[in-house]
Amino acid sequence: MQETRAFPKEDGLENGLKVLREGYMYAPNRHKIYQSDAFETRLLGEAAIVIGGEEAAKLFYDEDKFKREGAAPEPAKATLLGKGGIQGLDDEAHRHRKQLFMSLMSKERIEIWSKLVEKHLLKATREWMDQESIIFYEEAQKVLTRAVCEWSDVPLPEKDVEKRTRQLVSMFESPMAAGKRHIEGRIGRKQGESWLKELIKQVRNGQLHPREETALYQVAWHKELDGHLLDEKTAAVELLNVLRPSVAIAIYFAFTALSLHQFPEVKEKINGENPYYLHMFIQEIRRYYPFFPFNGAITRKDFTWNGYTFKEGTLVILDFYGTNHDSRIWEQPGQFNPERFNDWHTSPTDQVQMKLVSQGGGDYDTGHRCPGEWNTVRAMEILTDFLINKISYEVPEQDVGFSMVKVPTIPKSGMVLKNIEFIG
Repeated sequence: MQETRAFPKEDGLENGLKVLREGYMYAPNRHKIYQSDAFETRLLGEAAIVIGGEEAAKLFYDEDKFKREGAAPEPAKATLLGKGGIQGLDDEAHRHRKQLFMSLMSKERIEIWSKLVEKHLLKATREWMDQESIIFYEEAQKVLTRAVCEWSDVPLPEKDVEKRTRQLVSMFESPMAAGKRHIEGRIGRKQGESWLKELIKQVRNGQLHPREETALYQVAWHKELDGHLLDEKTAAVELLNVLRPSVAIAIYFAFTALSLHQFPEVKEKINGENPYYLHMFIQEIRRYYPFFPFNGAITRKDFTWNGYTFKEGTLVILDFYGTNHDSRIWEQPGQFNPERFNDWHTSPTDQVQMKLVSQGGGDYDTGHRCPGEWNTVRAMEILTDFLINKISYEVPEQDVGFSMVKVPTIPKSGMVLKNIEFIG
């Protein structure tokens, strides 16, 4: 019989303020203090277990032990996720809905996405050349909004680009924010759903005719297991689950510009003989820099793991950032080193699933890993080549540090670039 032990327990009736004060480092700090991959705390009024590391990721994505229904807190549903979307589904309902998203991820569609990202980078550059300087993070948001709307066949008049971009950005910048920023996220969510509900309605009544392979068409005509179409609100939530994460890549775009500035030696290697180096560089950006810190699930039943007893109905949180910086997985995790991914192309699925969890872990087709991860990587590859080989620019003196408390975080300056010109 397996010997059991008590979870290390953080004192306090409510520790949510500590999460807000420490951000990405809340969980890693306590895993280090307690010398444990699991500890107990209280968040948003309920007991929670926080876990981290490769073995913890394997546990977290075991669907026999965990469910997602009821795991997301209300502030996240009101801003980032919406209500009724795929993130809160389980079992056959989740697997069926997941195929809607996976159907959009064919090689052909991913390649079309990459070409649209490049197209809108080129278009934006013509405007940037006429400006003394730009804040790249903000400009990247608009580039990605234009690209994903065109990719999805979502109509986007030029006069609406700023408005729609603000709505989409507010959703992923606000879940862990307080005050005005959080309110803006709630408003952005309501406005975004209203916008897309109207488009879904127009598709279904024949006023709008998106191409069959696009997200607008597929979401509008997706049928659930009972044979019925998604209701308009849920369809809008799922269409936002295509648009919003695609614009959130602007965070990675800002960190890509930062990494090329801080580690200029990688430019020659990217243009060198190793055909995989560009991909290695992108993966290291996704591992090294903060993105979203964690995710939650609910235990389905009682079970024991590593001597710890998990009770049915318990909220369990997986530490993404800490897992991506776990010294048992990554040699010298605090060092930026693309070469650590040198052999990953030989078995990318096995390697990625439980180690690099920037956008979740587990199986792409049936699990809760982000289906848009391929689009993320491809867009970052296009951007990196663009910044190195297609344009020239200067990085003026600025504060490029980033907060480990603010979630999500970006370089404080937003990455200011100036004197932008075409070179290729």
